[in-house]
Formats: sequence, structure tokens, C-alpha cells
Amino acid sequence: MDGLTKTPTTRLFLALWPDPGVRRLLSERRDAWAWPAGAAPVQADKLHVTLHFLGGLPSDRLPQLLDGLAVPFEPFGLELTRAALWPHGIAVLEPGLTPPGLAALHARLSEALTALGLQPEARRYRPHVTMARRAGGATVPADGPPLPWDVRGYVLVESKNGVYTVLREYA
Repeated sequence: MDGLTKTPTTRLFLALWPDPGVRRLLSERRDAWAWPAGAAPVQADKLHVTLHFLGGLPSDRLPQLLDGLAVPFEPFGLELTRAALWPHGIAVLEPGLTPPGLAALHARLSEALTALGLQPEARRYRPHVTMARRAGGATVPADGPPLPWDVRGYVLVESKNGVYTVLREYA
């Protein structure tokens, strides 16, 4: 060995995590698409709305992050209304409008990340549920009725070897 040890990291993101009823509705919407060969539809247990992607952070910071990411939260309604195919073959379901409660939560979490010495993403936030990757050429289904989601909290999730584990629920 060269005397250098690699600091263990944990890959993290903050998300809106659907309850079983919303997850079922999201799965039904995902299954309404006509996927091309090679598309990778997202598994039902991984459907969510990302609030902030944190990436790989030193694992020893996890206790500080768990507490530092608790921000004031007020429940809000989210309506996912529009199926879309984004560049690079990303198929999504997105709201027509970002509800004020979601915008406020995203901003509060940005402030918490900054206070923790982390840099929130600079690009504009576009809330969505990723339905599939490598989906270029997919047939986008017609917009159906709004998919209502009564958001009661958010979560911190670890992504490890393709498995998502909720580390903490915040309400």
C-alpha cells in the first residue's frame, strides 16, 4: 500500500418518497408508456421525486447530516400531470406547476445544505419522477388525469449497489 487510505463514502439524496397508494399509481403511469428495446424503466420501489442529490459524502458525516437536514415542513399537495421525454432519453412524469410548498421545502433544504458546508446544485429545480432511462424513442402517453400526491414529509436516502435505503424520514 502507498500509505493512503480511502475515506469511506455514502451516496445520498433527499427525496419525496411515495406512500404505497401513490407508488401504485406511479407504477401504473410508468406501465402506460410504450418503451423501446433497451429502455430501463425504473423499478416501482425506486420511484420518487428527488429534492437534492448529495452524491458521495464521507460516511463519518452521516450523523451530522441526519440532524442538519431537518428543516421546517408543512404538508402540501403535488399533482403530477405531464408525461415527457427529456433529452438523453429520460422519461419523466412532472407537475404542470411547482406547488409553493415544494418550492419552499427545496429552498429550505438548499439553506440547510449550505449551512452544512455543501453546495446545492446551481441549475433550476425541475421536480419530476423518472419513469425510465435510455428511453429515447419511447411513445409518450397522452396526459391522463392528475396524479394527486398528499406530501406529508421527505426522506434522506442512501443509494448503494442499486438499492435505495431510507435513512431518515422527516415530517
